[in-house]
Amino acid sequence: MTDLLEIRWHGRGGQGAKTAAMLLAEIVSAAGKFIQGFPEYGPERMGAPVLAYNRISNRPISLHCQVTNPGVVVVLDATLLETQDVAEGVPEDGIILINTQRSPAEMRRKLDLEGRRLYTVDADQISLETLGKPIPNTPMIGALMKVTALMDYEPFIEAAEAQLKRKFATKPHLVPGNVDAVRRAYREVKSE
Repeated sequence: MTDLLEIRWHGRGGQGAKTAAMLLAEIVSAAGKFIQGFPEYGPERMGAPVLAYNRISNRPISLHCQVTNPGVVVVLDATLLETQDVAEGVPEDGIILINTQRSPAEMRRKLDLEGRRLYTVDADQISLETLGKPIPNTPMIGALMKVTALMDYEPFIEAAEAQLKRKFATKPHLVPGNVDAVRRAYREVKSE
């Protein structure tokens, strides 16, 4: 990992971008990393575009501002690609991870994107099959962990399960499906 990894999440209200950023922060914190996870609010309504951010480092983080040059961008809703430049500020060696049924090569052509590493995963389908509804945030955490290698697989799954148990303490029946969604996305993410 570089000294500081910055992640920008693009989603829509109700898809869990903020929750994903906060959950990722807690999971990575379990590995002893320094973390930040925070949202940026615009109109707070279902379906409105939402941004959330993470910073992850092996040293204390002194920055307290938006992430403008993320090393990784996670797109929870591919329809946002029509209205937002999700690659803005991403360096040539950066990562873009998109929730879509399309292949990375198709998405590269659609976005007319040069450089950067592009990955796709069908997080909507995974969440439909594991959770019964299209909430892509937890599967995207699994895919993100695979493409960034922030943690080894087993410690990551253990930390994810522990955090999901804490988050869903009053709804423990939701934990197995979410853990399964994370595992599947980790395995099913596609690269070029």
